[in-house]
Amino acid sequence: MSYPPPRYFADQGETTAAFRSADTDPELRIGDRSQVSLLSTGATSDGLYGLYRWDLLPTDPEPAPPNTGHYHRTFSEAFYILNGTVALYDGDTWREAAPGDYLFVPPGGIHSFANTSGNAASMLVLFAPGAPREPYFEELAAIRAEGRHLTPAEWDELYARHDQYRA
Repeated sequence: MSYPPPRYFADQGETTAAFRSADTDPELRIGDRSQVSLLSTGATSDGLYGLYRWDLLPTDPEPAPPNTGHYHRTFSEAFYILNGTVALYDGDTWREAAPGDYLFVPPGGIHSFANTSGNAASMLVLFAPGAPREPYFEELAAIRAEGRHLTPAEWDELYARHDQYRA
């Protein structure tokens, strides 16, 4: 394994870092269950990665779905639990993940997550390379906010537009 090809060619470094304060409001609220802070998007990282803080809000516990999940063809996804517990599915087993637990999912890997405890929890979600996931989550937020109910075919169409496939 070696370093990737250079992406920066100037003789001197630049002041280009982007700081985000911890008190910045989350950009997305998905129903009454999640709020999402878009720490870095594919656009802001020049396609390298996307990094979100996903806060699961205290609510009625979700049952862990049966052994189902989804997969992506074009990017990997990783989950790192910051606090609380989050049920993570690795394509075979649901696990109650606690702070410090980590799940890496390569392209094609079946996965899912749920808040089965009903208590507040937070995790970092990393997409690499930086897929444009924001429109997908914005659409989910709008569906929940409008109280819309999609048919299975409509869900499949939405998923396919955003590189998400039912397992």
